[in-house]
Amino acid sequence: MKYCPNCRLSYDDNAMVCGRCGGQLTYYPDQQQQYQPQAYDPTDHTAEFDAKDISENKVFAMLPYIMSWIGIVIALLAAQSSPYTMFHVRQGLKISVVSILVTVVGAIIPIIGWIALGICSVILLVVQIICFFSVCKGHAKEAPIIKSLGFLK
Repeated sequence: MKYCPNCRLSYDDNAMVCGRCGGQLTYYPDQQQQYQPQAYDPTDHTAEFDAKDISENKVFAMLPYIMSWIGIVIALLAAQSSPYTMFHVRQGLKISVVSILVTVVGAIIPIIGWIALGICSVILLVVQIICFFSVCKGHAKEAPIIKSLGFLK
């Protein structure tokens, strides 16, 4: 229900201006909070993890993106009880597996494969950088592009 702040007359929600003074209508203060749908990102899993776990294991969660396979092994050994770190280990593992597949395909197919290998390597590097900064912010978002692959959920 809307009302005119000048005349204090009530109007339906569809009305835009006051019929008496022509003033702009507004909602009653208790109805000010209209339903607005929240933006939901299905790839953002940050809310699933405890804030303490995130703050304590942020460094170990960065390792898979910085050091690839070695970082994955270190993170697995150092923080295997941390769900937050394990999430990022899975994401780093996805990136590493895709990197190996791209390298194998690029080595098998001459010329076009070499060009595709270079382009895909740059893309995967950018994905790793994005994931690294996501961990720096304390987020747990799935890796872009790689998230559509169904393995290691």
